[in-house]
Amino acid sequence: MASPTILRPSPEQLAWQKAGFGVFFHFGVNTFAGKEWSDGTIPAADFDPTELDADEWVRAARDLGAAYVVLTAKHHDGFCLWPTGTTAYSVASSPWKDGKGDVVAEVAEACRRHGMKLGLYLSPWDRNAECYEDAAAYDAFYLAQLRELCTRYGDLFELWFDGAGSAGREYDWDGIGELIAELQPGAMVFNMGPATIRWVGNEDGLAADPCEYVTDSTDLNNYDEDVVGIGAQRYLPPECDVSIRRGWFWQPGEEPKTLGHLLGIHDRSIGLGANLLLNVPPDRRGRLDAEDLARMTEFGEALRARFGDGREATLEVTEGGATATLPEAARFDHVELREVLTEGQRVTAHRVLAADGTVLAEGATIGVRRIHRLPEAVELDSLRIEVEGTGPVLEAVIVHDATGAPVPDLDEGYRAPTEAPLD
Repeated sequence: MASPTILRPSPEQLAWQKAGFGVFFHFGVNTFAGKEWSDGTIPAADFDPTELDADEWVRAARDLGAAYVVLTAKHHDGFCLWPTGTTAYSVASSPWKDGKGDVVAEVAEACRRHGMKLGLYLSPWDRNAECYEDAAAYDAFYLAQLRELCTRYGDLFELWFDGAGSAGREYDWDGIGELIAELQPGAMVFNMGPATIRWVGNEDGLAADPCEYVTDSTDLNNYDEDVVGIGAQRYLPPECDVSIRRGWFWQPGEEPKTLGHLLGIHDRSIGLGANLLLNVPPDRRGRLDAEDLARMTEFGEALRARFGDGREATLEVTEGGATATLPEAARFDHVELREVLTEGQRVTAHRVLAADGTVLAEGATIGVRRIHRLPEAVELDSLRIEVEGTGPVLEAVIVHDATGAPVPDLDEGYRAPTEAPLD
């Protein structure tokens, strides 16, 4: 019997997976109106941040340990955070910097200063565009906006297409794909059209276990029953998006999630082999909320305390797994596994054992990374990793001692809203 075909990631997909952690910035006219979604009628004049500091945003993301950021260049309301030539509904019509400002440019410049990669969110659904009901006219309008973003701000790491509000609407995905291939061939495309990565299927930040990279369908948003078939199976690794607070846009009175909850999200996203995109919304000043910033600082410190001083083992690959030998006996309570993915995701099950055969941890997929928190710390100089699958190969085994570090405390009852926040 012929062995099954294994789909392989592109080098760009694999680089995105290894980046692992991004920060989302939801910012726009909704910030000033106390809304999650708006209908495109909030005056551009309401957009007037008094202390906008994109450097603070990007620096905080970097210090958290993220590798990239994604900015809502245009949300469903249609307001553009750059001076577009396609509509008057943009920063050019606002009092901010006398209409001469460009939020996208400021974030892009901050990314260059701090060694971060830039992603941009451009909502296909546009509640302000007068041409929206004319499909051909709107497709041309949208392509013009996308062209501006793809040519003005340097290399893009990710283009984020949100399926909310678009049920039953078919955009010019062929044209969109051609434009991206021409202008930003290295950018990951989120979830729609010529997608190279997919939405995880919830806004709680939680990946499935097993975390599978090959699929023939994808969800479009959190508010509709809209699982969409994509034909033949494709290699589409998932991204878990979740907000640090209840809402996506900043609103007064909301509080950030607890540190334990954020650590739990980390372990159920990055720890299962998915990417995590954590939203931290700037406030009406254009600054990060002090409570959110403090929680980001705590979160980053806790991640470094848990994973900042790992010991990598030497691997002796054998049939059915590998022996992982540490430089010397070490105390540890976390084991991180990494799979070689250049030939595709191949591990379907695995076990981590001590030399005496004691099972320390077990699971299904490994992928770009799989982090196990052990029930209790052990002191060992070697491990045996058993794997099942089609020609699986381990890339690395790293042990971590998180003694004294904050521990995950995921609120299992928490769920992000699943009702669309329409006006």
